[in-house]
Amino acid sequence: MKLLPIFLILLLLTGCAEQPQRAVPSVTPTTLPAAVPEPTVPSETEARDPIQELLDTMTTEERIGQLFLARCNSETALEDIASYQLGGFVLFGVDFESRTPDSLFNTLASYQFTADIPLLIAVDEEGGTVTRVSRYKAFREKPFPSARTLYADGGMEAVLLCETEKCTLLHELGINVNLGPVCDITTDASAFMYQRSLGQDADTTAEYVSEVVRLMTDHKVGSVLKHFPGYGNNADTHTGIAIDSRSLTELERNDLIPFSAGIEAGCGGIMVSHTIVERLDNKLPASLSPAVHEYMRQQMGFDGVIITDDLVMQAITDAYGAGEAAVLAVLAGNDLLCSSEYAIQYEAVLAAVQSGRISEAILNNAVRNVLEWKTELGLID
Repeated sequence: MKLLPIFLILLLLTGCAEQPQRAVPSVTPTTLPAAVPEPTVPSETEARDPIQELLDTMTTEERIGQLFLARCNSETALEDIASYQLGGFVLFGVDFESRTPDSLFNTLASYQFTADIPLLIAVDEEGGTVTRVSRYKAFREKPFPSARTLYADGGMEAVLLCETEKCTLLHELGINVNLGPVCDITTDASAFMYQRSLGQDADTTAEYVSEVVRLMTDHKVGSVLKHFPGYGNNADTHTGIAIDSRSLTELERNDLIPFSAGIEAGCGGIMVSHTIVERLDNKLPASLSPAVHEYMRQQMGFDGVIITDDLVMQAITDAYGAGEAAVLAVLAGNDLLCSSEYAIQYEAVLAAVQSGRISEAILNNAVRNVLEWKTELGLID
């Protein structure tokens, strides 16, 4: 056994050994280290951007497909959805002919089942001269009257009662967008839009638009104000070019008032006409004009989906051709192209993106707007 040194034994026995005192430096509050804040963990809603996550998973081709609200071809619809990943379909009268509510619902459900991203299913059901659905007795005993007739007979109450029935019918069929309300103010009985307009002044039309937009929102049916910036008494662009030479002041004091009301009420989309509005752009139709779209975004504060009127209307095809019109429409700032020639126009837009003529930023911004609208409508979780 090892023996302890004698001095350690003595210290342990006497307990009188003292440790030398070490000087403790004085510490003032200013020399204390700064407290390290707890790391902030962002909430799930702050950390995640579901739309961006979805965009990041999409190919260029899939993103381009979302730009198209294509005229539905029932014979190729399922193939078209798979091939182009379309943003949606717009239905016409032929799509309701010889159908029942149940058979149409099942058909539209099959379209949605085939789509990787839920589809916008749109229709023109204004009432009066434009009735894609209610003209067929299988869907309604009589076609919906026009807003003009309803207002003349029973005022705003009659209009909104009819709109409620219309939204209920469309929602039950699986249709999630109605291309309305009509915001145009027309006073000439011979004008193209006369029968389709409310037939009242700007303030009354604005009230009508606001009420209808809110009602449609409550029923989860997307609203589309049309036809920006207001047809007025201009000619029909289905058959040729129309030129609006009115001053911007006149437009702002009259035709644009219902659009402003609809934007404030929370409309999801605005459809742009093919009219040349000289005070905004004296060369390009409104649907293809960057200046018109900039006015809508910057001056009117609209941040939803901008939609072209059908790009195969004669006012457009005569001057530009289907493919070039689609490219110009995207460059102008449209998010959704209403298209009967979507196969040609899809390829034209794809080529423009691949060549760099349409930038990735322009493409992604348009697709984001479409996806956000689908989210608002409850189509995307």
